[in-house]
Amino acid sequence: MESEDEMQDAWAGTSDDEFQNEEEEDEDSDALASDDEDDESDYGFGFNDFQLSTRRPQTIFTVLSEQDIRQRQDEAVATITNFLSISPADAGVLLRHFKWSVSKVNDEWFADEERVRANVGLLEKPATSKRKNVKEMTCQICFEVHPFEKMKEPRCGHYFCEICWTGYIHTAINDGPGCLTLRCADPSCGAAIGEDMVLGLVSKEDQQKYMRYLLRSYVEDNRKQVKWCPAPGCEYAVEYQAGVGSYDLVCKCGFSFCWNCREEAHRPVDCETVNKWILKNCAESENMNWILANSKPCPKCKRPIEKNQGCMHITCTPPCKFEFCWLCLGAWTDHGERTGGFYACNRYETAKQEGVYDEAERRREMAKNSLERYTHYYERWATNESSRSKALADLQLMQSVKVDKLSDIQCQPVSQLKFVTDAWLQIVECRRVLKWTYAYGYYLPENEQTKRQFFEYSQGEAEAGLERLHQCAEKELQTFLEGDSPNSSFNDFRTKLAGLTSVTRTYFENLVRALESNLSDVDISKGAVKSSNSSKASGSSKARGGRPKSGSTRSGGSSRSGEEMAHWSCEHCTYVNTTATSSNVCIICGYPRS
Repeated sequence: MESEDEMQDAWAGTSDDEFQNEEEEDEDSDALASDDEDDESDYGFGFNDFQLSTRRPQTIFTVLSEQDIRQRQDEAVATITNFLSISPADAGVLLRHFKWSVSKVNDEWFADEERVRANVGLLEKPATSKRKNVKEMTCQICFEVHPFEKMKEPRCGHYFCEICWTGYIHTAINDGPGCLTLRCADPSCGAAIGEDMVLGLVSKEDQQKYMRYLLRSYVEDNRKQVKWCPAPGCEYAVEYQAGVGSYDLVCKCGFSFCWNCREEAHRPVDCETVNKWILKNCAESENMNWILANSKPCPKCKRPIEKNQGCMHITCTPPCKFEFCWLCLGAWTDHGERTGGFYACNRYETAKQEGVYDEAERRREMAKNSLERYTHYYERWATNESSRSKALADLQLMQSVKVDKLSDIQCQPVSQLKFVTDAWLQIVECRRVLKWTYAYGYYLPENEQTKRQFFEYSQGEAEAGLERLHQCAEKELQTFLEGDSPNSSFNDFRTKLAGLTSVTRTYFENLVRALESNLSDVDISKGAVKSSNSSKASGSSKARGGRPKSGSTRSGGSSRSGEEMAHWSCEHCTYVNTTATSSNVCIICGYPRS
């Protein structure tokens, strides 16, 4: 089993230069998210920074509004209209058939135009021209005679009255998105009904429904590239470049979700684990486990009964009303002083010694242990979700009210107080990550003790770092908000909070990397952390100014290199201090140097 020194070395902090490089990388990766930066104010408080606060893998995506989608549809229709020399209505029919893929339309059209026309219902030329000298016609649906100008036909030449066409299209629109592929009302005809004819006949309400279906078809026909944001009430769609970076995305509405499963963002846990966890939280299996662990069935009617206090004399509820002993489940008429009275049962003790109740007790004990284990992880999962929601509310309050107030009191511009919102953004993100680590821990095999020990250690270190950051951002900041004049120690507070933010980010980056690799750095056979892999994930202890691993030696006995003398890593919070600012006490947590 690995020693605590090895664990601490594997999770050592980074150097000051690396912290600076992290910030530069974050700034560079911000440019990769294709969301329009001009729209940041629409969704609150810098969710681009929020998304990258634990230095996630670079993700390329674009958030699309309804206006953006409609513009893309219009551009596609214009392209096909000009390229194939067809009407916009026919171009729309082709694009909807080929799921709005311009390239697919071109490829199929030039490969076999006649086959494409037959499949989508486009006629090259009208089947008939308008009849001359015809004043009236009989509709073949309602069989009533109508003036010729009240008759309508698609390109196939099947005339029906406006009333019947309107009713036919209205019914199709009310039936759902299938109206986008509407065909002629004649059962024997497969001619497509274009958008122009539909909008020219139906009411405004039906027009709005049809256009809504048309808009949504761009997303719902391209699920491999574009998906709707799953947040309630959100009308944005997100276009994602598959195979590039993390699946976690952030919509302009502020909701962070997984592209693959469309659940809330759950990095570092994989989608399969998340689906199992959510299903378990909703399933009835845990209810059955609770019933099995905390109740016994009535011997007569088999209804489960919970005993929470009192003696062993149990009376089932009406209409059963059977009286029995809670311990042995025998009829109470066979019990009394001779069997141990109201609070004991000699028959049960005798039968228990003979092993009569072994199987029932074993099942009950297994159910109780399973329930207690699930409850342990679920309560912590739910607590961190609650803490994240509270931190998100605090962040909104901070940016809308408190930052301005702090700026006025400390006489500093808002731009120089970004370290405060950065800290809160980091807290929100870390709460999310920490929440899902409990789902990971629940499904971590019990027999992999080495992995479990390393997981629980690294999770505990990350959680402790988060709690220090949260306390500093919440309680210590309040001191500066309650004052009336600038506080001389505000700059020290700035250094401390920025340092804790950086340290916490490092903790969670290490935790995320470890869990995403399924703790592959842990050598199960030797019970230790693999030094080669851990150095890739978090850097060697020596390079980061940390303590040497146990058993290692330095040339010259106790002498240190110039780099080690210039930096030293706190054993408590792993912050990399410089000897110029503090040589014996950590400036972040105040822990003495060993």
